[in-house]
Amino acid sequence: MNFQNVQFEASYGLFQQIPPCEMPEFAFSGRSNVGKSSLINKLFNRKQLARVSAMPGKTSTINFFRLDNVRFVDLPGYGYAKVSKREKTRWSGLIGDYLASDRDIALVFQLIDMRHPPTKDDLMMIHYLVECEMPFVIILTKMDKLSRREQEKRLEAVQTEIPYADQITILPVSSETGEGISEIRAIIEELVGQEEEDLQAAGKSPDQEVTLGWGAGCAQPADVKEIEEAIRQFKESARAGELDEKQPQKLPTRQRKKDETCL
Repeated sequence: MNFQNVQFEASYGLFQQIPPCEMPEFAFSGRSNVGKSSLINKLFNRKQLARVSAMPGKTSTINFFRLDNVRFVDLPGYGYAKVSKREKTRWSGLIGDYLASDRDIALVFQLIDMRHPPTKDDLMMIHYLVECEMPFVIILTKMDKLSRREQEKRLEAVQTEIPYADQITILPVSSETGEGISEIRAIIEELVGQEEEDLQAAGKSPDQEVTLGWGAGCAQPADVKEIEEAIRQFKESARAGELDEKQPQKLPTRQRKKDETCL
């Protein structure tokens, strides 16, 4: 894939405005000011593809980018308190409705600032992704702000701070130096390649509608009621604008295989 060929498609302020899904989508999720825009620009080697601002919460819409037969989705940053209750509700509703929809989400890149422990919001997002068995990886941003020794300490701490850390792909990344960017591209290319092989085996072309279900390499949820309840709770919190206020619920205690919920 030539990542530089990506093109901005559209921005939407309400989930109801988004057209139907026609191809797999890779979503970028994270707290405000975690570095999503900088990461997206570095990933595609485009300086102004996603607008970077020193003001947290600048991304207030869902932004869609397209590369070949794949879309990339920049979700609004969550957890920024210095906005109106109405705006917070709208932003959170965008995130919740998108993730809880039946769109073809191939993978979620969940961004966390490597310099600090995960916030309550971060843990709630991880809980939601695990509970819904949605494929995701965790990207630790701003690693260049830490020394090598500090990076090692934070990587050790993350193993206890993030539930199921030993079963989740966790990548330290720097949007400044580019460290870790090639690994993200490799993950995307691998999943896209798998999907194209599956389409060819089924006698379909990549231009036809793609359905990845619960994600490449991931098992379909066994307990539908449990998933629906997780979705209901998430959307209820999102619409109430409480993502940055609610304590995360305890993650399920049942064991999962490594490839069941994440890469």
